[in-house]
Amino acid sequence: MELREMRYFVAVCETLNFTRAAELCGVTQPSLTRGIQKLEAELGAPLFARERGQTHLTALGRLVQPRIEDIVVRSAHVRKQASLHLRLQSAELRLGVMCSIGPARFARLLRGFRADRPGIDLSLVDATPSRLSELLLDGDLEAALMTQPDAYAERLDAEPLYAERYLVACAPTHPFAQRDAIRMCDMDGQAYLSRLNCEHREQLADRLQEAGATLVRAACSEREDWIQSLVAAGMGVCFLPEFSAVQPGLVLRPVDDAPVARDVSLVTVAGRRWSPPLIAFIEAMRRCFAGCHA
Repeated sequence: MELREMRYFVAVCETLNFTRAAELCGVTQPSLTRGIQKLEAELGAPLFARERGQTHLTALGRLVQPRIEDIVVRSAHVRKQASLHLRLQSAELRLGVMCSIGPARFARLLRGFRADRPGIDLSLVDATPSRLSELLLDGDLEAALMTQPDAYAERLDAEPLYAERYLVACAPTHPFAQRDAIRMCDMDGQAYLSRLNCEHREQLADRLQEAGATLVRAACSEREDWIQSLVAAGMGVCFLPEFSAVQPGLVLRPVDDAPVARDVSLVTVAGRRWSPPLIAFIEAMRRCFAGCHA
């Protein structure tokens, strides 16, 4: 059964008049009559009976009426939702965010995007790079803000947004806080709070080894907020991307002799068509980060 024919049926049920039903549907009466006849042929029996100029539902017509009306109503709701989605008045955008990326650089972007596009419901999904890649490829995310030291999967496209250095984070009372910068060898013997989700852990370890520095691990965690809180409390130091600090009281110092940096990118699936909400977000993002990766 075609939806158009079911709409004709509903219109005749409402008016019990083929002429008025045709006007309601915006078609000619012969077109509406052919549609009803086609529907009756598919169902195997008449849906309406005409007696002395009056039209009424047959037993089969009364049986299928609520079901067909439900289909037509649901279809109208789907069309309305699709229209609102395309006009960005009631749309969802699922965006992945790597767990070690700080919110500071995106707060202004997201605030402005929300103000300009209040109809878009933005869902932020926090995960590791490998998990974000899986969610993207499975279609559970439209895009992801992430970084990784190795090449992305072949099916993923990465658009660089900005680069950020790895700095040493310490408490205000730590001796590093009194210096403008440190060297890798200064890390020797330092109590270290290990960020288990740090994607450049191996690269940083290589730099430390080259400098002859050995860390004393004080604690480790996948929770970025816990590590930063422990650093601020004076329990130790850690390497931290410069825009990822969210804990008040942290002091950040650059590494002079062996700097490590990462590129934060917007990652999408190559060849997959972007939804209108994603197009709007990418346009806003490009305006916000224009020139940041020059």
